[in-house]
Amino acid sequence: MDQDTASVFATPLGRPARRSWKPLLTFVATKPLGTIGACVVVGFILLALLAPWVAPYSPDTINRGKQFTSPGAQFLLGSDNLGRDILSRVIWGTQISLRVGFISVLLGTTGGALLGIVSGYLGGRADFAIQRMVDAFMAFPSFLLALAIVAMFGASEANVIAAVSISLGPQAARTLRSSALAIRETQYIEGARAVGCGQWWIMRAHVLPNCMAPYIIIASTGLSTAILVEATLSFLGLGIPPPAPSWGGMVAARAREFLERAPWMGIAPGAALSLLVFGFNLFGDALRDVLDPRLRKG
Repeated sequence: MDQDTASVFATPLGRPARRSWKPLLTFVATKPLGTIGACVVVGFILLALLAPWVAPYSPDTINRGKQFTSPGAQFLLGSDNLGRDILSRVIWGTQISLRVGFISVLLGTTGGALLGIVSGYLGGRADFAIQRMVDAFMAFPSFLLALAIVAMFGASEANVIAAVSISLGPQAARTLRSSALAIRETQYIEGARAVGCGQWWIMRAHVLPNCMAPYIIIASTGLSTAILVEATLSFLGLGIPPPAPSWGGMVAARAREFLERAPWMGIAPGAALSLLVFGFNLFGDALRDVLDPRLRKG
């Protein structure tokens, strides 16, 4: 074995792994609130994935003679007016909230972001047409837009996801258009044009990667918005139809009627919703501080 080959094998294999953990450790050290938010989000994701094994009961299991049971050994968070375990329904409801949130962001925020990048980079008539369409959607508050769509097509999980996705798209398009406009004027874009690179290749190879930071920021905040909109629609009876254990539906169903007799029926899903949204907001704020170059120190 020659000296060069020996030096390669003599290089410690652990160094790349230690370097890869450095950004995460820096984030934990400098953003303690963001770390708490990330832990909350990860905890809910694990809870949703492990719901079949973690939940004590099926969310639709009716325990006769156990209606309005107060929190205790059998039902840790109590039971509702039908004798269903509140804890199990809250755990299974995590799947609904996260599924609606992630799919809505994947469709709405991602679609709007791509539209905004194309609009900002191409400019001209394409930019004018796309932005007038975005303006038309942004004329309506996002929740009212989602409410109108669901009221028109009916209450179902697919319609809720479609409504939330459409309500998230315009803001993402407007934000990413601004980023694309700034990137379009940089020197490396001019250099790519000078050597004959096509517009779509430049967007894919240069503009899109440099727009990832603002995309991640608006996607993290869009998750909390999507979860809140779904819960509000379910609370109004236009979201996920019963008996699905949607958190908003659990608060709206009979919890208000039996508020004095069984307050845990509304407190448990409301607390879970608040905690999850709070976690996403903390994590999103920390990501913004880390990824936004205008907010970086030094």
